[in-house]
Amino acid sequence: MADDLRGTGRATLAAARAALERIESLETYGRVVAIRGLLVEVAGPVAAMRLGGRLDIEGAGRSGLIPCEIIGFQGDRALAMPFGSLEGVRRGCPAYVRDEAAGAIRPSGAWLGRVVDALGRPVDGLGPLPPGPEIYPLRADPPPAHARRRVGRPLDLGIRCINTFLTMCAGQRMGIFAGSGVGKSVLLSMLARYTAADVAVIGLVGERGREVQEFLQDDLGPEGLARSVVVVATSDEPALMRRNAAYVTLALAEHFRDAGAKVLCMIDSITRFAMAQRDIGLAAGEPPTAKGYTPTVFSELPRLLERAGPGVGEGTISALFTVLVEGDDHNEPVADAVRGILDGHIVMERGIAERGRYPAINVLRSVSRTMPRACDPAFLPVVRRARRVLSTYADMEELIRLGAYRAGSSQEVDEAVALMPDLEAFLGQGKEEATSIGDGYARLAQIVGGP
Repeated sequence: MADDLRGTGRATLAAARAALERIESLETYGRVVAIRGLLVEVAGPVAAMRLGGRLDIEGAGRSGLIPCEIIGFQGDRALAMPFGSLEGVRRGCPAYVRDEAAGAIRPSGAWLGRVVDALGRPVDGLGPLPPGPEIYPLRADPPPAHARRRVGRPLDLGIRCINTFLTMCAGQRMGIFAGSGVGKSVLLSMLARYTAADVAVIGLVGERGREVQEFLQDDLGPEGLARSVVVVATSDEPALMRRNAAYVTLALAEHFRDAGAKVLCMIDSITRFAMAQRDIGLAAGEPPTAKGYTPTVFSELPRLLERAGPGVGEGTISALFTVLVEGDDHNEPVADAVRGILDGHIVMERGIAERGRYPAINVLRSVSRTMPRACDPAFLPVVRRARRVLSTYADMEELIRLGAYRAGSSQEVDEAVALMPDLEAFLGQGKEEATSIGDGYARLAQIVGGP
């Protein structure tokens, strides 16, 4: 009797399970009611949607599901922007509400050597990316200021000019300010190959599509790529993809930092991130301010940049962010805002590049906020003396080039004229050449005299 009851009970449970499996899962969705430029208006269960949440719009024909992010609300409608093309979307298309946020990745150590897009999907044709055990949100909060450690010891970047005059410490954040075509990408590739870091995470935000393969194959090379993860969002992609590329870059850097690694994080460029955020803000109805940039641009910049730096554990994120100054104006709004957030700035000048010296860094206009504490005390007088020589020559350069200066008029100027060829050679560096911090100090001491 008991066996019959148990058998009957099992049969009942099996029947109930089968009945439950036949029930179709419910999906919450709204409908597209308007498309204005890059903005999609969705009506429906707005209470089930949230800012930063994910929508998948079902397009007509073969367009499939188009992922979107909710960027605001207006009345009883949600405002969304797409991560892809809106081709095939028409009024009345369903917009499915997803539970997950529009930005999260699950990185692992197997991502090294790979190239991903702004959603963390592989774009290098090498197969799927093995997911890690932890989920990293793209828009994470920076570590608490009172909990994070101080910057560490000097970090060897392999670039003589920066190592000696602008010594950078582990966990420091520096900006590279330059106009277009002065060698930023080549400098970044040298830093990725020669910096004494465990991992390099490189974000190419709004990059020219033609230059991506050139950067990966020629500039970065197999050796540099092997210890790097590269995030790519080209200039033709939607604003959300260009903005998200920067978020994915920092999320990847945070993953490796939490694993205890010394991470070098580089983004080229922060200006294109700001432009993407401006496009999003204007589409959402924000008022334009300086040069058309919306208020959220200047609130998102510190939230992004502050995520780099020392962590609360052993890992660090040493960051270099390029800033594309419009018209070589180093006081334009984005450059001015970024300069006030970071721990130093490296200025590259077109005039230096035009006379053939690379990297085209103007030492006198560049600052590392960890100097002089980061400099070797034995060589600090050498660095100061070299700076004085460079400053003296810069003050008299125009007269010297015009031939208006007479030798013997000033001992300091005569010394600067004599030392300048060697200093120019020191500041220049070949793409395939690397110099350690110690070797840089020793070579500078040979030029200007010192220990």
